[in-house]
Amino acid sequence: MQSERRVRLFRHGLSQVLRIPREFELEGDEAMHRTAGDRLIIEPVVKPNRLRELFASWERLDEVLPEAADPLVEPEDIF
Repeated sequence: MQSERRVRLFRHGLSQVLRIPREFELEGDEAMHRTAGDRLIIEPVVKPNRLRELFASWERLDEVLPEAADPLVEPEDIF
């Protein structure tokens, strides 16, 4: 894969558009861009994993956690 290629810029309404060649396509449908001096840096947005995948990635705790006191709250008539 090439690491450098000349591309075309064009206007679409009030925005300037950069056409990204297929070999430089980013994953997903969002990207972040920033400047560093006279360079424009474009990076894909990494979306967080689903909750189940996140839990599966955590190491299991071997500690026994203390029971938490959780008394029932008495209903209160506020009217």
